[in-house]
Amino acid sequence: MKPICFAVLILLFVNCQAQQVNNSLVEELKAKIASKIYPKIDAIVVEHGDKIIIEEYFNEFKKDSQHDMRSSFKSITSLLAGIAIDKKLISLDDKLGRFFPELKNEAKRNISVRNLLEMRSGLNCEEFYGMGPECEEEMSKTEDWVSYCLGVDLVREPGLNWSYNSNEPMLVGEIIARASGMTVMEFAKVNLFQPLGINDYKWTISPKGQGMTAGSFYMKPTDMLKIIYLVQNNGNWKGKQIISTDWIKLSTNCHIIIDFSFTRYSRIPNAKYESARYGFFWYRENLKYKDINTEILFASGNGGQYMMLLPEYNLTMVFTGSNYGNWRGKLPFEIILKYIIPAIKQENK
Repeated sequence: MKPICFAVLILLFVNCQAQQVNNSLVEELKAKIASKIYPKIDAIVVEHGDKIIIEEYFNEFKKDSQHDMRSSFKSITSLLAGIAIDKKLISLDDKLGRFFPELKNEAKRNISVRNLLEMRSGLNCEEFYGMGPECEEEMSKTEDWVSYCLGVDLVREPGLNWSYNSNEPMLVGEIIARASGMTVMEFAKVNLFQPLGINDYKWTISPKGQGMTAGSFYMKPTDMLKIIYLVQNNGNWKGKQIISTDWIKLSTNCHIIIDFSFTRYSRIPNAKYESARYGFFWYRENLKYKDINTEILFASGNGGQYMMLLPEYNLTMVFTGSNYGNWRGKLPFEIILKYIIPAIKQENK
């Protein structure tokens, strides 16, 4: 089977093992992307079982192009935390005071690793609902990002309310570094990226040398697919347990209701909306549209960066995009409901 080339996009069949999903639906999807009905989608990679069935790149992005993952990298930070916990370097009940002796505020010293991973530390940052204060931009203007994060005011009881922000994953990254005696960049390389054969990526690093663990990490979409495939397989990669099954299940349980539906913001007509739920830097949402009623686990980043798992359909998916700061970053949810799941269902008939 030969790939069909288009002016704007390419459908690739990897290692001659890929199987094409329903042709009419794929053709319709490609036409919508080409006509900008679905604008600024930079890559779609879909794996069914162990076969890549769709791999498309747009807008001058290529197979080997690194893409800014934005906040979807937070979910990788969750995996790194799990590895550190598996190694007994840290625990969920550890408090900030253990790792940051320079922190003098006693209330802040009692914030736990669990509070950070759930984004319920009580620190005064909020980047999801537009209420603010938005801390990431201010942090990036400083020399010492960790010191900035520690200096944010504590405004509510830790563990009480969810407040999406970049401070908490940044602190988790520094905790991993201090507990392991390695930079978080080296820890990730040795314990996650190298075992998965991920070698082509770029960190964003503070002037003080602190790796950004909340986003702004550049990776190829096919390597992002390895990450979600690892999660699908409960932390096992080609027979080697990279992360414990217990951590994968715990971190992706996603029990915190966040009063926000990604499906709703994709603006797909006639879908039934339910709030997404949050875990340890991972999301889940129930997808209900026509005869589809299923659950999706995903990592999400501004602009349309997603690593996704649909267990019922044995699908792992990656989307990258450039729809920064607007609702079109949620378009992959419409694409999944109108094209990818229906195509798989037709193929399975």
